[in-house]
Amino acid sequence: MVVELISVGTELLLGNIVNTNTQFLAEKCALLGLSMYHQSVVGDNEERLKDTIRTAIRRADIIILSGGLGPTEDDITKEVCAAVMDCSLVEDPHTKKRLEERFKNSIKKDVPESNWKQALVPVGATILDNQNGTAPGLIIEKNGKTVILLPGPPDELCPMFTGQVMPYLQKLQPEVIRSRMVKICGYGESKVEEMVLDLIDGQKNPTLATYAKTGEVHLRVTAKAASDEEAGKLLKPVVKEIRRRFGDAVYTEDEDESLQDAVVKLLKKYELTVTTAESCTGGMLAARLVNVPGVSDVFREGFITYSNKAKRKILDVNKATLKKYGAVSEQTAKEMAKGGVFATDADICIAITGIAGPDGGTPEKPVGLVYIACYLQDDVRVEEYRFKGNRAKIREQAVVKALDLLRRSIIKNYKKD
Repeated sequence: MVVELISVGTELLLGNIVNTNTQFLAEKCALLGLSMYHQSVVGDNEERLKDTIRTAIRRADIIILSGGLGPTEDDITKEVCAAVMDCSLVEDPHTKKRLEERFKNSIKKDVPESNWKQALVPVGATILDNQNGTAPGLIIEKNGKTVILLPGPPDELCPMFTGQVMPYLQKLQPEVIRSRMVKICGYGESKVEEMVLDLIDGQKNPTLATYAKTGEVHLRVTAKAASDEEAGKLLKPVVKEIRRRFGDAVYTEDEDESLQDAVVKLLKKYELTVTTAESCTGGMLAARLVNVPGVSDVFREGFITYSNKAKRKILDVNKATLKKYGAVSEQTAKEMAKGGVFATDADICIAITGIAGPDGGTPEKPVGLVYIACYLQDDVRVEEYRFKGNRAKIREQAVVKALDLLRRSIIKNYKKD
């Protein structure tokens, strides 16, 4: 089956917001085994939106529109779509009641007049309740075509699609499609592809695809079969072979688990506490860890020691070390990590010091030079990196490498064969 995406909103055309919905929907549709050949972005203009929808209906079986379901005058997606598909709009009592209850439980007791338009739905449409906003989603089936309307805000669209639209689309597929995501850290994209090239070249079912992320590579293995059990059996040997080739570089097979999730899970498993000591990353590492629910069980403190004075005062970095080797050095990184452990009585400290740029580099110590140290069980391990890219990219790469060093250090010291 062929699916096409249409993103609605003049703000998308002007670049006022980043269109993350298209990336999310495209990835999920690929996971469902749907073919996609076109994606469109159109502004809040009735005639252009009509033309875009008509074109999509001619060449796709399923059309997914996002945005333009709000209460304002320029939110016209539902009305235009209903007109193109020759469906009249009627008030839906269920949606009206949900609007009343939502506003009753908020600061505003009365439903604003403009919001009542959200209770109007095309005749015969399936309504998708919005648990995170006021605009319901809609599924319209007519003349062998399916049009799905989703709200624009990602925090409304993503859970609605995952919880309600994906199960619906899965029922339209004649085959069961299952995927496993194998996430790898510590290898570049080209190296990962080289190590699995024979699996990619020989693929039929399951198929294997690589996705490059900052400091990570994700491998998606997808199988089609008559049943869920059969698809699982097809996936198992391929995933096992990937794990054999990459070993501990694989940090999860859970699509929703991030690198920081995996790190916190290891810390909890071995009942370890961690402190962070950051210079050039300015708290980004601590922020990634703190994003994980339940991290308070394992996270002690996060230090931002940007200046030499802070490194000396908070982490007890030796003044002579800073003078002889500089703030960006293996020796300073070691003392930062050691100082973080002794300052907080944590089991581990992960420290970062580097030159993020754009200024401050020298021929001996160029922009992008970063030292990351991990102190664990009276042993300190330091890694040197020379990252490329702008300031934001260098800092982001440093955080990923720090998380991975922390992960690998725990595995090395605690994992039993």
